[in-house]
Amino acid sequence: MTTAAGRLARLGFVAADQAAELFAEIGLRLPDDDGPGPDRAVVEALREAADPEAALTGLARLLERAPDREELLAAVRADAELRGRLLAVLGASTGLTDHLCRHPGDWRRLRGPEAERAPEAAEVRAELLRAVGADDSADPAEPPAARPDRIEADPVMALRAAYRRRVLGLAARDLTGLADVKRVAAELADLAAAALEAALAVARAELGDPARWCRLAVIGMGKCGARELNYVSDVDVVFVAEPAEGADDEQAALRAAERLAAAAMRVCMQAGEEAALWQVDAALRPEGRNGPLVRTLASHTAYYRRWAQTWEFQALLKARPVAGDAELGAAYLAALAPMVWRAAERENFVADVQAMRRRVEASIPAGAADRQLKLGPGGLRDVEFAVQLLQLVHGRTDESLRAPGTLDALDALSAGGYVGRDDAADLSAAYRFLRRVEHLLQLHRMRRTHMVPDGGTPDGRRELRRIGRALGHRTHPEDSFTAEWRRHAREVRRLHEKLFYRPLLQAAARVPSDQAGLSPEAAEARLSALGFGDPAGALRHIQALTTGVSRRAAIQRTLLPVMLGWFAAAPDADGGLLGFRQVSDALGSTPWYLRLLRDEAGVAERMAWLLGSGRYATDLLLRAPDAVAILGDDAALAPRPQQALAVEADAVLRRHATAEFAVTGLRALRRRELFRVAAADIFGLIDVDQVGEALSAITAVTLDGALRLATRAVLDGRPSPTRFTIVAMGRFGGRELGYASDADVMFVHDPLPGADEGEAARTAHAIAVELRRLLALPAPDPALHVDADLRPEGRQGPLVRTLASYRAYYRRWSSPWESQALLRAAVAAGDAGLGARFTELIEPLRHPEHGIDDAALREIRRLKARMESERLPRGADPGLHTKLGRGGLSDVEWVAQLLQLQHAHRVPALRGTRTLEALAAAVNAGLLDGGDARRLAAAWRLAGRIRGAITLVRGKGGDSIPTDIREGTVLARVLGYDSHGALIEDYRRTARRARAVMERVFYG
Repeated sequence: MTTAAGRLARLGFVAADQAAELFAEIGLRLPDDDGPGPDRAVVEALREAADPEAALTGLARLLERAPDREELLAAVRADAELRGRLLAVLGASTGLTDHLCRHPGDWRRLRGPEAERAPEAAEVRAELLRAVGADDSADPAEPPAARPDRIEADPVMALRAAYRRRVLGLAARDLTGLADVKRVAAELADLAAAALEAALAVARAELGDPARWCRLAVIGMGKCGARELNYVSDVDVVFVAEPAEGADDEQAALRAAERLAAAAMRVCMQAGEEAALWQVDAALRPEGRNGPLVRTLASHTAYYRRWAQTWEFQALLKARPVAGDAELGAAYLAALAPMVWRAAERENFVADVQAMRRRVEASIPAGAADRQLKLGPGGLRDVEFAVQLLQLVHGRTDESLRAPGTLDALDALSAGGYVGRDDAADLSAAYRFLRRVEHLLQLHRMRRTHMVPDGGTPDGRRELRRIGRALGHRTHPEDSFTAEWRRHAREVRRLHEKLFYRPLLQAAARVPSDQAGLSPEAAEARLSALGFGDPAGALRHIQALTTGVSRRAAIQRTLLPVMLGWFAAAPDADGGLLGFRQVSDALGSTPWYLRLLRDEAGVAERMAWLLGSGRYATDLLLRAPDAVAILGDDAALAPRPQQALAVEADAVLRRHATAEFAVTGLRALRRRELFRVAAADIFGLIDVDQVGEALSAITAVTLDGALRLATRAVLDGRPSPTRFTIVAMGRFGGRELGYASDADVMFVHDPLPGADEGEAARTAHAIAVELRRLLALPAPDPALHVDADLRPEGRQGPLVRTLASYRAYYRRWSSPWESQALLRAAVAAGDAGLGARFTELIEPLRHPEHGIDDAALREIRRLKARMESERLPRGADPGLHTKLGRGGLSDVEWVAQLLQLQHAHRVPALRGTRTLEALAAAVNAGLLDGGDARRLAAAWRLAGRIRGAITLVRGKGGDSIPTDIREGTVLARVLGYDSHGALIEDYRRTARRARAVMERVFYG
């Protein structure tokens, strides 16, 4: 290493050898180790640059291309202000370095008092118009007249060079602290507006005479409209046009306007010797990219009145005329602004906003969220989304909030008391930091990006170092910057969650604060916009939970700002908050409850979602509130095996002397297990097959325990004269129970040898009656209805039959529907030996040796058709009834059962009780096409999920998808759909495919 390189290394240059060569090439003299040296000031300025090596390389490139090389070098040595600005730009932006090398004379834009001054928007507009040869002397409110005699030979390249000349001056002031991030963003927006005006002038000259037929206004949207643009960002616009005065043909005028708009966009975007400015994006126009590029004002107004979605009004928050006909632009704003401030009153406002937010988060590429400065957690979009939503909610009545810019709107929200002063200051600081980082990312290569470099690579570390140094970090700048960024991101996320909710507590509970609080009316407006259907009721719940000086109220005031956000995001915000109040009232004095919610965020978040997903789980939790403790552990939410439940049930029965007390304990066990399954289902930890298996296991254990209690009570210490077995039927036998399913059963007994048959029959009947009585006792849990109507002769036949009676009946009277019903018969409880004998008895009926004959097939088909026509509830939509409707559960199950009746005699795998297993066996045996089986299984699972979710939401069973939009939306959200319409569309499509298969396979 040379002596010069050694000195440079000690001065902080990483590539010291190359730096020494460049110093020699430029002609700069390095300072001595013990003296100031003639070029010490230049070296110090290089050391201060974000990337000293890049600044030195850029200076060498510029000097090589500059015709006034000696003047430039002398100026760098002598002029401290020029030196600081030039080297700051060269060290931060290779993109602007490239511009300087193409236009080396532009370094003079960084010298003198003018380089420190922020220009006015009109001044920038005039300069860019002059660059393309357009008339810049006209009133800025009027479109500039094209001067074909003055248009440059290549006005597009001239415009781009002039634009970047202005960016160069702005970046120099930005990087040396002469312009803050808000001023930088505003100047960039004004510069973009001026460029669009100049592009329109070029387009008018290209179009010639037809350009005079129309009036065209360019409306800036997004960051351009709000005057908060980035260095490199899409410029969002909307075009509005009208025929010029005296134009006879409106359609010809609109065609001219469209050509004019397209040409102006092309001027900004097309490739050339000078890099394109930015993308001009007109996708925010009505109907998006599918809609016409240009519309009249009346067409815009009609669209927004009738068709616009909520997000389109949110986009209009930032609309501003930026170029073209200023009068027409002002008319556009006047026509549409009132609609913006009524958007929060739309019925689907909350669902639309939440769905849009989920789409934005889902759009982040996998693995990129933690480096996404814009869309990631704690990013710019979190701030903008929160501020815009508060504006839409409260700006209806408070015009001071109608500021398009994020920082201005945040200041207004703070001044109005909608956001706390400290919170607003913290959020503003975080937003300014994030925008500054965004600017530094884009300045580097003058490219659009929001990705923070990956610190795991050498290039990424160097880029992080550059950003850190530009932000003022000197010790380990890459690590210091990363730590500061993460801190701001965490603060943004925290404040994003807090912004909506803390003032609600102040309004409801009058929490002491040094900041203005929301009025009750403003608090109700915010709650309504967040999705609470009864905002006044929600305020009462908040007040009840947080008022007072107790420790309980203090902890609730800590919990609720975050939990209210989770309730608002849940399917039913009102139900969730009500349930939380009820559970808190039941457990509020229990020390572990609030401590658990406070210290275990996962428990609190899951509890909010669970309570906001309907009445079923909420009611179970209210009856067993200590079950909240299992919410934080996925393992604890896993359904327990039937054998483990049986062991616990056995212990419960041994603890209690009387049947009534014992059955109470048994039902408490069932209640807790139902909650476990419902919670796991709601959180998506188990699928519909596992739900059916778990509910069937719980029911079997409950019936077995109740049978033992009933037997004990009836016999009262006497020996039993008979054996007794419970046979599960229907969905219970298939291990496919739903939350609201009855337990379909048949009771079988068999007198012991030598016992009196009359006494045995009376004992068996008494046991069955006592079992049903015990399970029907009033209790705070979902009822378990034991239905024995599938027994021989139905309700008219005896409740309990002997095995011999069943044999005689089936030999003589059995019909095809009974054979079909027996397909799902399975022993559930009682004497195992008797159960095995019963199973052996029914085997020839449900799996006939030669299948079923044509008469039986016709009878089964007639029964199915009759059921469809007679059993469907009056007024029910067959397309939405998940059990008996077209493509519903019944369709799929009857297909599976017909295949079993026809072929199980020769395909043993078909001899099961479960629907999907039968379909799979049929595919394996070549009896059913695999695609058909998948369509049937998809419909069966979806119908089962919907039926289960209906019970979870309502707290009671139901088979039809509700048509009420509010209840349907809650149901859809529980099932994971964005909207009620999406659920219905998916179900109709899935059921329609299954129905087509059913008609072909079942009816032939």
